Amino acid sequence: MLHIEPVILSTDKLVLQPLSLAHIPALAEAAKDGAQWEKKTTTVPRPEGFEAYVQKALELQAAGLALPFATTVKEGDKIIGSTRYMNIDAANHRVEIGTTWIAGSWQRTFVNTHAKFLMLRHAFETLGCLAVELRTHRLNDQSRAAIERLGAKLDGILRQHMIMPDGHIRDTVVYSIIRDEWPEAKAKLEQRMG
Repeated sequence: MLHIEPVILSTDKLVLQPLSLAHIPALAEAAKDGAQWEKKTTTVPRPEGFEAYVQKALELQAAGLALPFATTVKEGDKIIGSTRYMNIDAANHRVEIGTTWIAGSWQRTFVNTHAKFLMLRHAFETLGCLAVELRTHRLNDQSRAAIERLGAKLDGILRQHMIMPDGHIRDTVVYSIIRDEWPEAKAKLEQRMG
């Protein structure tokens, strides 16, 4: 049985810190960078919606279903997004990494690689997960490419899986990395992190 508790995860460039109500203003500011809420393939709230967003994340954490993080770059100690373990299946030693978003000016930088490395390493090496799942919108080519670069394998597509905030229906692409694949994926990530 997995036992997931809030934890700080960090590399030389990035810190994932347990999400708290104190992060609301910084998250709202980060979301303005690239107007993240306008993207059809994500569910980032408008700046005024972050209080409800964080409160809901903390409720899921209290229920043992999620562990949300504020994504912080060390240079300037700046919060630039959020990510979380979610759909925690403690009995089957599985978690999903998701609800990940990054401020526009920090996309396609080191941030996603470092964050995923930290979360995957913690999931496999500390929590003892058998598998880590990653999901994205079928139309989110940027996210799909990033997930595939991690070494994740395509499990399938959940058709007509979610109704998005703008009303369109999302097909969800499901990927995973299993415990036996982690050493190779870890080596590739470490190489990319240089």
